[in-house]
Amino acid sequence: MILSKKYLWIFITILVFALDRITKSLALDYLPLGEPISILPMFNLFFTFNTGAAFSFLNQAGGWQEWLFGAIAVGVSISIIIWQLKITIEHLWLKIALALIIGGTLGNLYDRITYHKVIDFLDFYFRQWHYPVFNIADSAICIGAIMLIIDILRNGGSRRL
Repeated sequence: MILSKKYLWIFITILVFALDRITKSLALDYLPLGEPISILPMFNLFFTFNTGAAFSFLNQAGGWQEWLFGAIAVGVSISIIIWQLKITIEHLWLKIALALIIGGTLGNLYDRITYHKVIDFLDFYFRQWHYPVFNIADSAICIGAIMLIIDILRNGGSRRL
């Protein structure tokens, strides 16, 4: 195997970050702000900015939330990296879950530092109901969180690292 399992989590983190950056750059360059582009039934590309957290929580809070969410992202990333370094390779599922979370967190943190808001562009809907617009980083964070929950349930919440 070219890539050691020991460092697979670093590769996944970089891959998620890179895919997030590439897709957000394409959204910035090619999608009109605030105008949906129909791709499939129930799916649009819809370029928008989010100054809040997931689901636009605190989106209209006046700017202080940018610093709060940035600080949380830095704290979470550092904590997960330290956790990653302590986890043995036998816990590959957990390492992948945490790598997805770090990659997504760093992708959105990059946006907050660079643009002072997060770029979102994926819009799923059913009739008049729209799921909140999101991005690749958000997807990676959610998938990683689901994997983390599954890991906790599979291992009864206790694990020796």
